[in-house]
Amino acid sequence: MKVGFWNYYEGLNINNLMFKSPHVHLGDDLLMPLNKLYNCAREKGLELMTLDMIADFESIDAFVFMDFPNRKNRLVQKAFASPVPKYFIILESEVIKSDNWDLTNHKYFKKIFTWNDTIIDNIKYFKINIPQQFPVEINKNIGKKRKLCTLMAGRKRAKHPLEIYTKRLEAIRWFERNHSNDFDLYGIGWDGYKVISRKWSRMINSKAPYLAKYLPLRFPSFRGYIEAKRPVLEQYKFAICYENARDIPGYITEKIFDCFFAGCVPVYWGANNVTDHIPEDCFIDKRKYKTYEALYNYMNTMRENEYLYYLDAIESFILSSRAYQFSSDYFTETVLREITHES
Repeated sequence: MKVGFWNYYEGLNINNLMFKSPHVHLGDDLLMPLNKLYNCAREKGLELMTLDMIADFESIDAFVFMDFPNRKNRLVQKAFASPVPKYFIILESEVIKSDNWDLTNHKYFKKIFTWNDTIIDNIKYFKINIPQQFPVEINKNIGKKRKLCTLMAGRKRAKHPLEIYTKRLEAIRWFERNHSNDFDLYGIGWDGYKVISRKWSRMINSKAPYLAKYLPLRFPSFRGYIEAKRPVLEQYKFAICYENARDIPGYITEKIFDCFFAGCVPVYWGANNVTDHIPEDCFIDKRKYKTYEALYNYMNTMRENEYLYYLDAIESFILSSRAYQFSSDYFTETVLREITHES
């Protein structure tokens, strides 16, 4: 059985890249679950290939699309023109990709896999989560914590009532104004300078970095880009961990798990039903704190035994059967089962 695969982020498709490399700049080992999917499929006699690897589209038994594709792409058009079953894996929320949630687009697919709890019927819509590669253990060495809090995210914007990019910005500015020594910022897009445009900031960083020391940063808490999140997160007790969007049932991404796996307690804001899936003693719920001053006081005065309680709860959760729904094994089993049953 041959299955054509296509990722909306088209750079991941070239020569089966998303099945071969575990790494992508968006997160630690973010492609590892797709590597596992590819290897498990081969063991079951399925050959997965990105559309650019297909010599004869008539030889393909099914197509799988990860997030709704660009319909202008020639390879996508050939796949959509094929009469064989098509499947849809929805990972991005409506804040990032509105066409994922346009129901007129769902008519093209035999089955759809998504984290959205409100539409699961196990007939057309099947529950998956954004899959994680779970570690054997987490680092609970408090002595390695050199600072109170961090935030790791790219600088993004969106015009949508549920976006919380602006809330990340609000948190950054509050810490910079009030407790700058207790907070560090990492990620893409924060490294501009106050007195010049982002275009000129990028030019200075690449062409004349010696000038940077004379210019004030637009975000003075910025500490740079990072190759891997976990070694850096391990150095902080807490991390501001906001999803791209709030109040979407089931929308729980890798962000909270990045914190868990590093032994860093997340301050979480995102899915309104997060405690249906993750125990509430594994994270600090930002919704419970009306002000950042109250949140900061709670974090800053937390005793060691209480902090260790959080880490113990996190470790118990990720080793439990309850966490299995977030694993790459669950993702792989669900997708392959439903494709092979009715293709």
